[in-house]
Amino acid sequence: PTPLDWPCASRPVSPAWGFSVLLHSCFSDWAAAIRVAALDCAEEENHEVCRAYDIHFYPTFRYFKAFTKDFTTGENFKGPDRELQTVRRTMIDFLQNHTDGDRPPACPPLDPARPSDVLSLLDSRDGRYVAVLFENNSSYVGREVILDLLPYENIVVKRVLNGDKGFLEKFGVSSIPSCYLIYPNGTRGLINVGKPLRSFFSSYLKSLPDVRKKMLSLPEKPNKEENPEIVVWREFDRSKLYAADLESGLHYILRVELAAHKSLAGAELRTLKDFVTVLAKLLPGRAPVRKLLETLQEWLANLPLDRIPYNAVLDLVNNKMRISGIFLVNHIKWVGCQGSRPEFRGYTCSLWKLFHTLTVEAGTHPEALDGTGLEADPQAVLQTIRRYVHTFFGCKECSEHFEEMAKESMDSVKTADQAILWLWKKHNLVNSRLAGHLSEDPKFPKVPWPTPDLCPACHEEIKGLHSWNEDQVLLFLKRHYGGDNLVDTYAADQGDTSLRPPRALPPGPRLSDGSQLGLDGRLQSPSGAEGRREVEAAVPFLGMGFSSLDMSLCVVLYVASSLFLMVMYFFFRVRSKRWKVRHHRPSV
Repeated sequence: PTPLDWPCASRPVSPAWGFSVLLHSCFSDWAAAIRVAALDCAEEENHEVCRAYDIHFYPTFRYFKAFTKDFTTGENFKGPDRELQTVRRTMIDFLQNHTDGDRPPACPPLDPARPSDVLSLLDSRDGRYVAVLFENNSSYVGREVILDLLPYENIVVKRVLNGDKGFLEKFGVSSIPSCYLIYPNGTRGLINVGKPLRSFFSSYLKSLPDVRKKMLSLPEKPNKEENPEIVVWREFDRSKLYAADLESGLHYILRVELAAHKSLAGAELRTLKDFVTVLAKLLPGRAPVRKLLETLQEWLANLPLDRIPYNAVLDLVNNKMRISGIFLVNHIKWVGCQGSRPEFRGYTCSLWKLFHTLTVEAGTHPEALDGTGLEADPQAVLQTIRRYVHTFFGCKECSEHFEEMAKESMDSVKTADQAILWLWKKHNLVNSRLAGHLSEDPKFPKVPWPTPDLCPACHEEIKGLHSWNEDQVLLFLKRHYGGDNLVDTYAADQGDTSLRPPRALPPGPRLSDGSQLGLDGRLQSPSGAEGRREVEAAVPFLGMGFSSLDMSLCVVLYVASSLFLMVMYFFFRVRSKRWKVRHHRPSV
């Protein structure tokens, strides 16, 4: 969307679709002054745009001033919360921050009117209603009502501050906010609404005779196909774990969430290394996917750098080096995680399944973590998940809630079985909190899990109250998220698709090792311009999947090999001459 050339202030939201629907419905009358748009960063076609605009978390709010032509990433929303009232007021502040030269032409004056201007309106006879809202300086009611009535004709709305007590008495105003209405025929007086709220004032004024919506000429929206793509429903068994869901989740992690970070260093890089190690060692699945994770883990573990560009990770995930036998699906195909609409379930569902699978596999195959620095610690997988969610998970609010749960009780986990149950309890706690939320899929309500039809033995009643049989829940979780319950129905057909359980890899360098080598072979931490040059040095070279660092290493090895061969050549040549001199016999 560049260059931007929008004749109104615009506000992309990403990708909390339930919230964006509310924004559209609540601010539709403001569209001539400020437009609300939503961009779903989970869609593959939007990945490049979201990276260009440096979107790290969802929902991210950005404001773009009207008539912006040069590329800009916009102004970040700085409100203390995501409540609609806070967002609405911040939008008004943003509009008022426009100068006269770049103010949207359809945006009415939002500054308070002077008493003299209001007095002149009393004698005007232009056939329109004039509504004057009296309020204090901190109130937003007047400005909200002005924008609410923006698309309506035959009415003008002004706001006046309550600084002049005598002026208020002249109009009979005894409390604020209050609305004084001047009718087209000249009659005037305070209006009586049920409550002095924005919605009551706006509703009353919109219902006046001859006040009607006018036709607005907004910029045309991009043409869309009349017949949108039909979403194919995939039948699935709720008692099974689907490889397609786990692989789609991996695709989103490695190609979408990590893409929000142009380079990885310090705690971010250590978190990625540990998380990939846990995936490579524990995640069951198809052989090509497991081999890709193993390759990525070994590459990260042996990498002599303390900063890497994300593109280097992406090149390996996309197998630019054409390594035989590795593959990860490059699109999303939800099966057990599909929702009744595209915005429901999906990635968050797959992420929970992925996390549950990792805790179960860590409990049933503890030897898989030997030699990684994560062995013999029942909290190791949970703590790695916690760090990943805190560092990379796009939903900022969700990561904060997860961190609160972890701080509260994760330290109480003393065994692998307790780790499995801890994650299950917290998952149910999240489901309970989000039940009835806009993000809930009506066809898949958020209820305590597992449900009685999946695990009857998990449910009990004690004195008429529901109770969990945690021993049975543990058995169910181990069975449901175990490798034997994983099926590859609907999974993309690429290479060797046989499902394999996790296996231990040869021990590699410990992930807790501290110092690492820079590009010049010395201990360092790239920063500033030098660091940026090192990052830029690893972008793809000639579109071949090789970086300039790779090519430099090749050149160094080539030169070293040539020098070695030359040294060996001269060594044997000199040695040959000496041998000839030593064994020379002059002829008689």
